Amino acid sequence: MLMSADMDGTSKSSGLYPLHRCKTLHLVRHAQGIHNVAGDKDPEAYLSEDLFDAHLTPLGWHQVDNLRKHVQETGLSKKIDLVIVSPLLRTMQTAVGVFGGEGYKDGIDVPPLMVADAGESHRPAISSLNCPPFVAVELCREHVGLHPCDRRRSISEYRPLFPAIDFSLMESNEDILWKANTRENAEEVVVRGMKFLNWLWTRKEKEIAIVSHSGFLYNTLSSFGSDCHPSVKSEICKHFANCELRSVVIVDRSMMGSDPATTNYPGKIPSGIDLPSDIADEKRSSEEGVAK
Repeated sequence: MLMSADMDGTSKSSGLYPLHRCKTLHLVRHAQGIHNVAGDKDPEAYLSEDLFDAHLTPLGWHQVDNLRKHVQETGLSKKIDLVIVSPLLRTMQTAVGVFGGEGYKDGIDVPPLMVADAGESHRPAISSLNCPPFVAVELCREHVGLHPCDRRRSISEYRPLFPAIDFSLMESNEDILWKANTRENAEEVVVRGMKFLNWLWTRKEKEIAIVSHSGFLYNTLSSFGSDCHPSVKSEICKHFANCELRSVVIVDRSMMGSDPATTNYPGKIPSGIDLPSDIADEKRSSEEGVAK
């Protein structure tokens, strides 16, 4: 990392990194789910089995439509190489609604991202045409345990509902992580969040959308920004609203990734003498010193 400095040599807080050591992440919290509404009225509702694997509300789908319009108008939808999604109903509904293709039509020889009315959506099927690949990843789930709304269904139940989402990285068909009597604490979520970010460096994609949850995003991001101005720290480490999108850049400062630079050019093609003038001056001074 290179740090900029004032004219007098004092360090400033901007950094410079090789581009191929960076990834752009577009972080999204899921849209409003039925558990958000019930829990706002009565926090004890989060313990209700009626909220198992909560789906989006009609307002949540309206939030999805608005975010979809935003990512299309800004051109972001054309930049994203990969969509990573937490394997829960509300996050998958949000992800395919925001980043998926246009309305699905029968007869097109590609599986839809979401079939019609999946998870009580009352929505038509969503196409997988002309959109990035979608991958379900367990590491970016919400706090695991205690709340039924955060317990997922079996992958065999999800696959018919979301045919074009890739579930191959899921290690278990059933939800073996969720426990009825215990819930992950913030420190445990941070550890899982760091593991998730490190895993991202195994991916070749450079611009990635991640659709996850309030607790996961807040606790993971709270690990960052301590070396920034307080206003930047507060910008990073604040809770997400439903269907909020926040874009950040992560940097590989420890050589975890191995992606080659794709825009760098080696120069000297064809080869020739190219000694910079300042280096030539230093060389001449050195040679004159030796001669004396």
